[in-house]
Amino acid sequence: MKLTVFGATGGIGTQLIRQGLARGHEMTAVSRRPVELGCAVVVAGLDDAAALAGAVAGRDAVLSALGLRAPEMKARRRRDPAARSTVQADGARAQAAAMRATGVRRIVSVDAAGRVADEGDGALTRAVVKPLLQRLLREGFEDLAEAERVLRASGADWTLIAPPRLTGGGHRPYRAVLDINVRGARTLSRADVADAMFRALEEPSWVGRRVSVAY
Repeated sequence: MKLTVFGATGGIGTQLIRQGLARGHEMTAVSRRPVELGCAVVVAGLDDAAALAGAVAGRDAVLSALGLRAPEMKARRRRDPAARSTVQADGARAQAAAMRATGVRRIVSVDAAGRVADEGDGALTRAVVKPLLQRLLREGFEDLAEAERVLRASGADWTLIAPPRLTGGGHRPYRAVLDINVRGARTLSRADVADAMFRALEEPSWVGRRVSVAY
């Protein structure tokens, strides 16, 4: 496949590039700065609509591994301490616009299992662990929730991959469930988050779903 990766220089993004090339895919990375990744790189910010459309045109799918905070957030906060990170929502809007402009329909994006408490979680997790986590990471989770709303309204064929705490390491068998959290989820390696994103491209039943993945 021909795939474009947003957030290609982060931990999950570099795994996507590495694994994609190993699988024989034609990979294109979107980066804010010139970088050597072993594939084509489009240097563009999320506000560069023309460059992003060029990066997405002719692709089979978009893979988004954007982090929770853009590098320029430190500068924004120096100017305005109340400024909030919107990189996930901004990224989803930019990706959706580029996809609409070029006719690309498929997108797989990283979410976070901690953002939602549901029947997939045990009682203690729902009542104690998740509320605490949601308070501690409120800003990032609100940004992810807005990104989800953008994708749901975009008309694209989207999938959200929602891991728990990320770790290093390689591949291990992991669990994947649709629309609820993995019971007892604790960790998942960045390598297996990337693996789940490639798996999503081959799973029609995952289109329009939030997929929780964990060991």
